[in-house]
Amino acid sequence: MSETEALLGVQHSVLGNRWEERACDQRLAYTLSQRHQLPEIVGRVMAARGVDLDSAAAYLDPSLKGLMPNPSVLKDMDKAAARMADAIAAKEPVGIIGDYDVDGATSTSLLILYGRYLGLKFLHHIPDRMKEGYGPSKIGVRKLHDAGSRLLITVDCGVAAFESLALAKELNLDTLILDHHAAEARLPEAFAVVNPNRLDDESGLNSLAAVGVTFLFLVAVNRTLRERGFFTDKLAEPNLIHFLGLVALGTICDVVALQGLNRAFAQQGLKVLAQRTNPGLSALADVAKVDERPTAYHAGFVFGPRINAGGRIGESGSGTALLTEFDPERAFNMAVSLNTLNKERQSMEMAILEEARNKAEELDQDSPLILVSGEGWHPGIIGIVASRLKDVFQRPALVIGLDGDVGKGSGRSIRGVDLGAAVIAARQSGLLEAGGGHAMAAGLTVSRDKLPELSKFLETHVSKQLPAEGIVPRLRSDGVITADSIDMQMFEAMERLEPFGAGNEEPRLVLSRVRIDKADVVGTNHVRCFLSGASGRRLKAIAFRAMDRELGPFLLGQQGQIAHICGKIRRDNWGGNNALQLFIDDAAKIS
Repeated sequence: MSETEALLGVQHSVLGNRWEERACDQRLAYTLSQRHQLPEIVGRVMAARGVDLDSAAAYLDPSLKGLMPNPSVLKDMDKAAARMADAIAAKEPVGIIGDYDVDGATSTSLLILYGRYLGLKFLHHIPDRMKEGYGPSKIGVRKLHDAGSRLLITVDCGVAAFESLALAKELNLDTLILDHHAAEARLPEAFAVVNPNRLDDESGLNSLAAVGVTFLFLVAVNRTLRERGFFTDKLAEPNLIHFLGLVALGTICDVVALQGLNRAFAQQGLKVLAQRTNPGLSALADVAKVDERPTAYHAGFVFGPRINAGGRIGESGSGTALLTEFDPERAFNMAVSLNTLNKERQSMEMAILEEARNKAEELDQDSPLILVSGEGWHPGIIGIVASRLKDVFQRPALVIGLDGDVGKGSGRSIRGVDLGAAVIAARQSGLLEAGGGHAMAAGLTVSRDKLPELSKFLETHVSKQLPAEGIVPRLRSDGVITADSIDMQMFEAMERLEPFGAGNEEPRLVLSRVRIDKADVVGTNHVRCFLSGASGRRLKAIAFRAMDRELGPFLLGQQGQIAHICGKIRRDNWGGNNALQLFIDDAAKIS
């Protein structure tokens, strides 16, 4: 099938998508399946993700030993590691400023736990989202300086903090920046800037999350201290493998590409998470009722939102506090508090999303960008709302919460549109008070009176990145199978491709010509189905939030009929079962 041909002829699905099959070399797919004794559909999934014969073994069994780079390939890494080693040897006060999201919390926690192992107490500050905004503020810099810090480390932030880090230099603070966000040609005044996305970095590690950069930094610090003879029989070298659970969590939650080193971090780190050695994460698993082997899904959709909840609508440092708490009872109480905050966040999200979606529907539907603003929209929620709008309208979305004369915005993008670059260009043009990000996500601060001009600027910038045919809603799948071909043997072979996430997407399959035997509404707006193939064997399926869209009524109205159903196959462990279930993404009538 050519790339331009609609899969099964579906030009306009129930949800308005054009169905397409991921392009891949069919001969390579067949060879991969034969060589590694995998079902053909699994070989096809691998080939569609760029896996070839040479890389297949490492993809199926990613090891840190085989993929771990020399940290020195990162610009300024050796300089940063030497300065940190000096501070450790002299027991010099160290201050850390981290972001309030999961990547920032895990990065900050890595440094705190490393220092604690060495018997050192590192000070830290997580900026208050409402009072300070993103990144190192002058408030945070002064706070750590006044508390005695003489070395400042910024993690998951700092590469755009020119004014705050100029203040740090005035205060005689040496600053180490450990970041991964897009950098400009001009860098802040700092002792060292370790960032694979600085323009002069040639490491090729530009897909790392900040927690990955921080882990490599600790590898380099360990090496430097070892070479200096710092470790003794009384103080063994820290085993950084124990930190991989946090590395996996931050990597998955920051939605960086799970390829190469990131894939090894995620897979090996999930094994460490399963050991439940971190009291905070163990408590969070208990509160969230996770009693199975953690997967990328648990990291991204169970642990991540709860850790984020504090930074979004509560205490900004509560995620870091949980991840570094060793007392089980205190950790459990923290986990309960974060779980409660997450429920509150969900309620706020639903209210803002409804208002934002109504405003988005009033915009010109030919616009390449969804940009909406509202009074009092919480800055901690707008990023999630932007992600929801991006999914609904299949175009980049920017949501701005207004408070007085200022608006704080958060955006999410689609494949092929670098939203971070557009926001940086807007800041450089004088339209923003602050702004930055990367290809898929960005944040900004803007004056209310500049919103119309900003909207026009971003629309023009985004339009230049779009293909000639504009935005066509597309749903890509990894192939067509029959319902009867789905069994545990096939699924377990597919599990070898985990962890799934950005850059290694969870396989989406199209079940052709299946009968919808039964469909009913469960919860408030979900639809549960039972599907069957030619043999009559049933497969349980569920479509979440389907009644909010055309998908729910379609499934309910097609009972007893044949349709094409598209979705992802997952385990169904409810009630101790070990069955399979299809999570429905879309459906189409038989043409």
